[in-house]
Amino acid sequence: MTDDYTDQIYDEPTTEQAYFLTNDYIDQINEKATTWKAGRNFPLTTSVVYLKGMLGSKGVGLSLNGPVKSEDPNYSNFQDIPESFDAREQWTECQTIGHVRDQGNCGSSWAVATTSALSDRMCIATNGEFNETLSAEELTFCCHYCGFGCFGGWPILAWYRFKYHGCCTGGDYGSDEGCQPYRVSPCTVDGQGYNSTCNDQPFERNHKCSRECYGNTTVDYHDDHVYTRDAYHLTFRAIQKDVLCYGPIAASYDVYDDFLSYKSGVYAKTDNATYIGGHAVKLIGWGIDDDTDTPYWLLINSWNTEWGNNGTFKIERGTNQCRIDVSTTAGVPFLIEE
Repeated sequence: MTDDYTDQIYDEPTTEQAYFLTNDYIDQINEKATTWKAGRNFPLTTSVVYLKGMLGSKGVGLSLNGPVKSEDPNYSNFQDIPESFDAREQWTECQTIGHVRDQGNCGSSWAVATTSALSDRMCIATNGEFNETLSAEELTFCCHYCGFGCFGGWPILAWYRFKYHGCCTGGDYGSDEGCQPYRVSPCTVDGQGYNSTCNDQPFERNHKCSRECYGNTTVDYHDDHVYTRDAYHLTFRAIQKDVLCYGPIAASYDVYDDFLSYKSGVYAKTDNATYIGGHAVKLIGWGIDDDTDTPYWLLINSWNTEWGNNGTFKIERGTNQCRIDVSTTAGVPFLIEE
């Protein structure tokens, strides 16, 4: 499988600095933005090509590759949607929900977001008995029909992968947690506390798919896999009920250049911001901002805890901001006792 984007990553000059990281541009954002604040997350020397490479979702907007879910018998248990909700507070026994991953210099957000959401949903479905991270490594480099590995993929196809082939466990880079820990090194933080975006490293080449455990070698590779019983897109009105029923979901959205400098508040694209690509993150809740009275989604990014608000951010809810309201995917865990 080939993709023009793959060639683009290697062909673009890696030294082209990102104009939208300058102090003047950040100041312009803060002059225009009314619901959020911008600040420095990346050094001025960060190149455009590496920032584009840290995205990776091709699943922005409803797709023909999966059903759209609007109803579920279990939704009847949640007729009254709470004004605010945070999955980290609802399911405190599930350590994975608040964990911020680092996808490194690889456009694997589509895989990180979906494996993170399924990890949480497995924990919730088992009342905390399953409390492990699922392998973004296996999904990124073994699901060839999901997309292009480090060069992007479709979250809905990841959920289909879980349904038919499952996913093994796997912790962060450098750990021995789970069957297949992530093998893409994290992006370092410079002396000033800014995410360097791996600017001095080559873009990650796709790894060879492994079908054995190299982390915790006492685990049986085949027995370690967990599955979903379905895979679906969610309508806007079904998002909250699905999260209340089953836990966090994967959300894709259009990324504009001002988003790279998000620090706090409820993000909404500013005038004249330029589109740079599609990204996927984990949606864990919602609320209404106290200062601006703006409804928002609460999400966890995968650019480590130095980015944004300790790795998390809020984005305007109910206006299809950056197409996020129509770009969510999920699946319900399949448990053996079923």
